[in-house]
Amino acid sequence: MRLVNPAGLHARPCHKIVTTAGRFTSEFRVACEDQEVNGKSILELMTLCAPVESILRLHARGADANELVAAVALVVERGFDEMDAR
Repeated sequence: MRLVNPAGLHARPCHKIVTTAGRFTSEFRVACEDQEVNGKSILELMTLCAPVESILRLHARGADANELVAAVALVVERGFDEMDAR
C-alpha cells in the first residue's frame, strides 16, 4: 500500500490503523522498508516514520486475517480521510 496522504504516518493515521485493526482478532504486522512492527500498537507504528509515497506492507495471521488487511488497506487508500476533497 502506498501512503498518499501528504503527511505520511503520523499520530492520526497510526490511530486510524490501530483502531481499525483492533476490531479483528488476527495478529497484524505492518512493514516499511526494512522495519516491521505490530500493527495494533500506535507507538510501534509511529516508529516507522513513513513519509508520503512510502510503501507499507500489511500482513495478518488468524481467522479474520483477510478481512483485517482489507479494512486497513481501505483506510490507507482513502488517505486516512486527510485528503483535500477537491
